[in-house]
Amino acid sequence: MRMLALLACVVFSTNAFAECTTTATGRTVCNNGQQAGGYNRNTGTAWTSEKNQNGVATTQTSKGGEAKTKNGKGIYKSPTGKTCMKTANNHGCN
Repeated sequence: MRMLALLACVVFSTNAFAECTTTATGRTVCNNGQQAGGYNRNTGTAWTSEKNQNGVATTQTSKGGEAKTKNGKGIYKSPTGKTCMKTANNHGCN
């Protein structure tokens, strides 16, 4: 799995310089401002995130989840098909 995190960092660094850090909780995170990637060794989950021209960040995990977020609001689709959302006034899953 460390190889997957390293591969994500290499992919991102080909477009622009990416800084990689390891957090206190053991997550490795690489970021260049528009794209980011990381690996959580505690859960074994790798993730990538890319921000489009409208400021919407699309994040995908190695376990199949996908989230689209902007300004603290967003929608998440789990690998099992469950959809969760958070708006300014509400949040929940169906």
